[in-house]
Amino acid sequence: MEARAGAGGRHHTISELAREFDVTTRTIRFYEDEGLLAPERRGQMRLYSPRERVRLKLILRGKRLGFSLAEIKEIFDLYDGAPGEVGQLSHFLGKIAERRRQLEQQREDIEVTLAELASVEARCHARLAELGGRSKPKRTRAARNAR
Repeated sequence: MEARAGAGGRHHTISELAREFDVTTRTIRFYEDEGLLAPERRGQMRLYSPRERVRLKLILRGKRLGFSLAEIKEIFDLYDGAPGEVGQLSHFLGKIAERRRQLEQQREDIEVTLAELASVEARCHARLAELGGRSKPKRTRAARNAR
């Protein structure tokens, strides 16, 4: 079923958006229940305006970047409210910086853990060889980096 064009462009059905963004209709309805999307209703049919389509795209991008739905809603609300786009963008830049710090810390933690695993693995192989067991250490990238 093709949605009708309305003021500001073509409207989309929930099925069209689900196909386009490779999500389930249940996911889109969930975002609606959370107040992130507000489709127009014609009887039982939900019609999503171009604005709602963009919001869905931004929700999915925000989720990929690791933002919670509450954070995404907060950013949307800033755009729709008093500080407007300038306030929204300033707030969003702060959120991006915070997320970047989290990811950099996680990367550092992963590197430390990989180095520690390589060290423990090398000691286990050495001890096994001392005990007469046959152990050939695998040359993993982590093991090479630990030296």
